[in-house]
Amino acid sequence: MFSPSQEELCALNKEPVKYGELVVLGYNGSLPNGDRGRRKSRFALYKRSKASGVKPSTVHVISTPQASKLNESRVPEEVIKEMIWFREAERELPSLPVTACVGASPGNLPTVPNVLRNAISSKGHHSISYTLSRSQTVIVEYIHDKDTDMFQVGRSTESPIDFVVTDTISGNQNNDETQITQSTISRFACRIVCDRSPPYTARIFAAGFDSSKNIFLGEKAAKWKNPDGHMDGLTTNGVLVMHPKGGFTEESKPGVWREISVCGDVYTLRETRSAQQRGKLVENETNILQDGSLIDLCGATLLWRTAEGLLHTPTQKHIEALRQEINAARPQCPVGLNTLAFPSINRKDVVEEKQPWAYLSCGHVHGYHNWGHRSDTEANERECPMCRTVGPYVPLWLGCEAGFYVDAGPPTHAFTPCGHVCSEKSAKYWSQIPLPHGTHAFHAACPFCATQLSGEHNCVKLIFQGPID
Repeated sequence: MFSPSQEELCALNKEPVKYGELVVLGYNGSLPNGDRGRRKSRFALYKRSKASGVKPSTVHVISTPQASKLNESRVPEEVIKEMIWFREAERELPSLPVTACVGASPGNLPTVPNVLRNAISSKGHHSISYTLSRSQTVIVEYIHDKDTDMFQVGRSTESPIDFVVTDTISGNQNNDETQITQSTISRFACRIVCDRSPPYTARIFAAGFDSSKNIFLGEKAAKWKNPDGHMDGLTTNGVLVMHPKGGFTEESKPGVWREISVCGDVYTLRETRSAQQRGKLVENETNILQDGSLIDLCGATLLWRTAEGLLHTPTQKHIEALRQEINAARPQCPVGLNTLAFPSINRKDVVEEKQPWAYLSCGHVHGYHNWGHRSDTEANERECPMCRTVGPYVPLWLGCEAGFYVDAGPPTHAFTPCGHVCSEKSAKYWSQIPLPHGTHAFHAACPFCATQLSGEHNCVKLIFQGPID
């Protein structure tokens, strides 16, 4: 389970270098309907055979006071002059018919920014467009970077997106019958750029390039010019990042949530997710991801695990061995005296006859029974026959997503009120992590199902009774 180093491991197995993995919070090892193609609960980032990164290059400032929108039968003379000026200034830009540009159609010729974006795209370059007003646009051209690989995350299923992410519904109810009426996740939400050389540093940036290799920030998007002259901006609902203090270990503490800009700078949070006014620049923090960093896309939260961190994380085989070890101890219901057993990992969503149930206020583990209701309590609350404590009575589920574990300890604690079980240190770690919820709220949630946690400590130590014989 524990290997010396990422480079040595890849050299021995002749496998491509793994930069890290993104794990979506709220899923217990896979999506409810199964992982399919680029839509899955976990995405591994590997070194590409050919570098795919891009870096900023030429900046184009376009001012077209009289031609912000062209609807005439031909392009006005002053616009043609302006286009010629740009092509003379940038000899690499090819000469293209304007009717072939993005947004063009017969009788509706494109704007100058579209002409330039199309010319940049035709060279195989990327661009970020900042629309300052109807008459002024700044376009930053991005060229190939041989030293980095770029990976893009978003809701879109178009080819530029490497990892398709949809809104997470708490309680693992995300299935075909549960539809999101209006997603708050951006189609092209963010991009992660990894150095191709050791130590394979990964950096996160807000927004991703679309099929036209462009990022477009319209008039209403928050954007500005920095003191050093370069343009920057924020996406509509923002990309938030939290780096835990002390890495992703049992000793870690929650960090502070920040917002990442399109160019990768770090800012304090806006008053609400989509507020026009940006937060304050945090100069002593960076967009470099570390093991355990959380990325919130306003609808889904991702956990970043480094390749080195994953080498010290329990595997699926380890979790299965822990399950078998618990079952081999033959825990019993203290009332019915029947033997209890956690179901196999591939049946982790089906309540079985021997399934352990627990009173989450006290932690006593029982088999299922339908008595113990009290008229003065809510429907899902029962009175524990062992200690008379009243509280939620739920089936216990083993946490199967290994990426959420901070250690390899035995599964002794359950989250309340969902009943997912994991190691003590993992349960206590996630119980103290505030996750973004809605436009400005934060609360702790179970990493395996995204249910908001409750109770005195958000988790409880389980009390099993061994066999009498």
